[in-house]
Amino acid sequence: MQANGAGQGQESSEISCLNNAQNGESSSAVGTHSNGLLSSTDNGNSVGTSNGSSIGPCSGTTAASTASSSEVGSLKKKKRLSQADEDVIRLIGQHLHGLGLNQTVDLLMQESGCRLEHPSATKFRNHVMEGEWDKAENDLNELRALMHSPNAIVRMKFLLLQQKYLEYLEDGKVLEALQVLRGELTPLKYNTDRIHVLSGYLMCSHAEDLRAKAEWEGKGTTSRCRLLDKLQTYLPPSVMLPPRRLQTLLRQAVELQRDRCLYHNTKLDSNLDSVSLLLDHVCSRKQFPCYTQQILTEHCNEVWFCKFSNDGTKLATGSKDTTVIIWQVDPESHQLKLQRTLEGHAYGVSYLAWSPDDTYLIACGPDDCSELWLWNVQTGELRTKMSQSHEDSLTSVAWNPDGKRFVTGGQRGQFYQCDLDGNLLDSWEGVRVQCLWCLSDGRTVLASDTHQRIRGYNFEDLTDRNIVQEDHPIMSFTVSKNGRLALLNVATQGVHLWDLQDRVLVRKYQGVTQGFYTIHSCFGGHNEDFIASGSEDHKVYIWHRRGELPIAELTGHTRTVNCVSWNPAIPGLMASASDDGTVRVWGPAPFLDSQETDGLNENCSNMDS
Repeated sequence: MQANGAGQGQESSEISCLNNAQNGESSSAVGTHSNGLLSSTDNGNSVGTSNGSSIGPCSGTTAASTASSSEVGSLKKKKRLSQADEDVIRLIGQHLHGLGLNQTVDLLMQESGCRLEHPSATKFRNHVMEGEWDKAENDLNELRALMHSPNAIVRMKFLLLQQKYLEYLEDGKVLEALQVLRGELTPLKYNTDRIHVLSGYLMCSHAEDLRAKAEWEGKGTTSRCRLLDKLQTYLPPSVMLPPRRLQTLLRQAVELQRDRCLYHNTKLDSNLDSVSLLLDHVCSRKQFPCYTQQILTEHCNEVWFCKFSNDGTKLATGSKDTTVIIWQVDPESHQLKLQRTLEGHAYGVSYLAWSPDDTYLIACGPDDCSELWLWNVQTGELRTKMSQSHEDSLTSVAWNPDGKRFVTGGQRGQFYQCDLDGNLLDSWEGVRVQCLWCLSDGRTVLASDTHQRIRGYNFEDLTDRNIVQEDHPIMSFTVSKNGRLALLNVATQGVHLWDLQDRVLVRKYQGVTQGFYTIHSCFGGHNEDFIASGSEDHKVYIWHRRGELPIAELTGHTRTVNCVSWNPAIPGLMASASDDGTVRVWGPAPFLDSQETDGLNENCSNMDS
């Protein structure tokens, strides 16, 4: 193999670990480590051996070449490594080098017979970090033969010259910078738009202005490291490892384990320091909200609806007993305490909607109710009691994101847009509404109707379009925070997940018993990774969004569970409302000793697939 590594022979033999090892000392005395990388004490002037290449300790030009043939043969046999072993050694070496443990890297490369990166890549790296731009450009000629896409040389050269140009400008060498721009960058005939932008930096009055406009860290190690990261993307990993490759792989492994964890319900922290790499990630279902923390019995009849406020500090429950109860969530204990009762809903309360800022709450009744109530939650005062006609049926409502308007409707063909005083702003004739939702664009209203579909309505230009078509009645639906997914409770079918953007059915969730009662499901948990729904078999079902089978069945209610609400601010808190007249608050299991924890399964049945 040629010591300068300029593309002689097969790439695999140049790049991979060499199977003959050096029998002398590490060749790092001149400032360049035997692993081919500069030490922290090197001044950058010595970048390799006399021919300009940093040669690994197992290169054919080392002292090992003087050993007897039998000794070399035995060493080759002893040190023959698989490709996977070679890759791991290189990854470890790169990580150790990043920690400054260069002598350890030297020893690792010497004993293993491996080389951290190609000598030409090492020269290139060192010249870039020292700002020796002419030498770095010359290095590109050596690297050309090692690249899968030689055309990338132009892009790499452009990046190098751009850094050179910016550093000249920061140093106040305007004439030199202008020469780079006109004589070196422009002739490349690459990314002319960027060249126009770069030329504008000539007008910067001082270095701080340049760094701000260019969004550049300035001359030095930081910007050159970022440059190397960009340059590396054009080089095969066999020539130069991607930056921080071991950390990247470990982070991917941690994230994959979390993604596959059925019960993971906390914020994803990408910092490796926050986890142990010595153990697999696992979350117990005892940490999951499948244990009854509280049973609220203040309602004296069927509870038809429950909904946490947008900030998670309150829960509103509506009942056949004509009342709405507002509950305060204790931020520490997560216990709920009755805050106030809103009375006078003669037909009962079957639906509730919090305003975007949680100041107001709208209550709707069942099919034969022509009124809705708009309450000020802070004061407990009724701001508006709205009714357009005694013939109306106003059973559903949704707030516009601006908090100044809402839409309401029912199955008798009413579909209104109103202000906070109940004044009619717009109406849509002939739409028999079952459930409503306002998208975040402030214009589109989604409405499920009696034709087993969800349509999008725009009150501004009076256009509508079909989005979802089911084969059975849509009893209720809800939409994810990002507006992409819709969760439908479909009569006799159960819970369906639709992609609103692609207009396709994504998944049908199994287990729930759904007839023709109106049951409300919800997204929940951190990042809305989970789905929960009530059921006519008296249970609450929870699924991971990616799986069709329930991961938990919560028992405790004695009649149909009409509604489930997951706290948007506390991922481990959930509430369910039932015809048995109670509201159950679900949370993680309380602290128990190991024997009790192992036996705790009465409230959470695991049905992992």
